[in-house]
Amino acid sequence: MMMNNSLRNQCKARPGTVIKGKWYKNEYKVIKELGFGANGIVYLAECQGREVALKVSDNSMSISSEMNILKSFTKVQGSALGPSLLSVDDWVNQGVTLPFYVMEYIKGESYLDFLKYKGTSWAIVLILQLLKNLSLLHQSGWVFGDLKPENLIISSPSCQVRCVDVGGTTLVGRSIKEFTEFFDRGYWGLGSRKAEPSYDLFAVAMIFLNSYYPNRFTKKSEGYSQLSQAIKGKKELKMYEPVLEKALLGKYSTADEMRKELMAAANLNMDSSRQKQAPSRTSYQTPTRKRKKGKTKGGLLESMLLVVLISIVYMVYIYTKLL
Repeated sequence: MMMNNSLRNQCKARPGTVIKGKWYKNEYKVIKELGFGANGIVYLAECQGREVALKVSDNSMSISSEMNILKSFTKVQGSALGPSLLSVDDWVNQGVTLPFYVMEYIKGESYLDFLKYKGTSWAIVLILQLLKNLSLLHQSGWVFGDLKPENLIISSPSCQVRCVDVGGTTLVGRSIKEFTEFFDRGYWGLGSRKAEPSYDLFAVAMIFLNSYYPNRFTKKSEGYSQLSQAIKGKKELKMYEPVLEKALLGKYSTADEMRKELMAAANLNMDSSRQKQAPSRTSYQTPTRKRKKGKTKGGLLESMLLVVLISIVYMVYIYTKLL
């Protein structure tokens, strides 16, 4: 759901506009718009030489709720969930008082843009990170709700998954406040919109699908059957089919449980790749005369195998370092 036009006009600030806080008098120079939704507009702004993200709205209750969520995020030890809350104030714009809050600006790329640049092989690494963060969020009594690639930033240069736009975050047990159809189990007929860990875990599975189906797709038939066929349609997803299908059916009660099984599947696939790439014994038992004849060809093959093995070792290093 997007914000209405009147709200957008009230909150509109062109690049170069200075938003001055009514109470604390801090000045924020707008650089550009980062995004907008049902409850306000987020801007990239500069204050005292520091880049920040500023969200302005005409809904004080929504702003207050989101601030409380950000405060809760900061209490989750060892987590890199959402941005840090920096300040809160009011902006008087053409006689209208609009509440706003200022948060940490997370530099990086959106989830799908990151995969487009780095390659879809990174998807499993990012998904495992996301599940780790969600586990901490769920333990603190919250469900993210509107979980989708657009709300995930891969920070630079650390390559850490960070969640942004916390407007859909909901206390466990309540009804989901905001959702996007493709990532909503209710849309696919696979569960309710009650805020519980399994709701987020369904969305995680859909983010994994979205990694390999960047254009997404709409529901055309029975939800589970269509999604199951989509998994089978990509060999990279088929490797994780049992885990993804359990998440789609709501069979995981915790993010830790899903993460553990996904990691086991990832390790199994890595082991399988190593075995396929390892040179066979017979290649070292070739007679001297034949080796000399095929020296150029054999040298090229060994070089290719060496490159593949180095790539695998590097991916394993990155994979273990980021978890």
